[in-house]
Amino acid sequence: MKPLVGSFVALATPFRDGKLDIEAYRWLIQHQLDNGTAGLVPMGTTGEASTMSAEERARAVRTAVEVAAGRVPVVAGAGSNSTAATIDGVRQVREAGADGALVVTPYYNKPTQAGLVAHCREIAKAHPGFPLVAYNVPGRCGVDLQPETVERLCEIPEIVGLKEATGSMTRLADILERIGPDRIALLSGDDFTIAPFVALGGKGVISVSANVAPRLVSDLVAAALASQTKKAAELQVKLNPLHRCLFLESNPIPVKAALHLMGRFSEEIRLPLTPMSEGPRAKLQEALRALGLL
Repeated sequence: MKPLVGSFVALATPFRDGKLDIEAYRWLIQHQLDNGTAGLVPMGTTGEASTMSAEERARAVRTAVEVAAGRVPVVAGAGSNSTAATIDGVRQVREAGADGALVVTPYYNKPTQAGLVAHCREIAKAHPGFPLVAYNVPGRCGVDLQPETVERLCEIPEIVGLKEATGSMTRLADILERIGPDRIALLSGDDFTIAPFVALGGKGVISVSANVAPRLVSDLVAAALASQTKKAAELQVKLNPLHRCLFLESNPIPVKAALHLMGRFSEEIRLPLTPMSEGPRAKLQEALRALGLL
């Protein structure tokens, strides 16, 4: 797989009349490729994978692989709170042609740190040689992948990256203290902290905002990786209102509203999520307009 470096996008999924809107999805993916995005991450939280059928998820991953055509890596979401189901999910994304799988920490059942390691070992054992990116997002999952556990995961050859979404630079420093910057690819899962994350030794981001502003996010990551501190800081601040508006309500409600306002998506979203309410929508529209996206 190509190196996990740069701006990766956590792809939103368009629906129309209850079905996957392949035409809009292809547009979004091509738009990313045309604007510097370094990798595609379909079927994560932003992609509403939890409300999609296995057939829909496989079709979305196949579409991303087809449009990417080997130009950038496709790391597809495959995690669940069941180890057996995750193993099967990884099988499905492999069969769909993905270059790797994003595996979130099991949610709801709150495994111990030893359980998290055992979970990843079993997945890797079932898929030897297939790249896996661990995903730590305690705000959604109710379990936190600790730095010492990340160090243990580095013993698993299939673990090639970590999406770290706590937003804590202290946490990142603690991880780097244990494993250094090059043992696995450390990718931010928090758009608000891209510049400092990369400055500390991260390799990039898996971004929600890149759905809407791929060139700006790509330029921000590129500047940070090139140690262009002033430019990276300026872009981080410039994008801050957009980041804030894209999390006024639960992700992916705002990003789908943004793509709808831009004329690219139907605003259709699957229950239990509902369309963005009017007050937050007005703030989002203002942020999009300020960046010249409307």
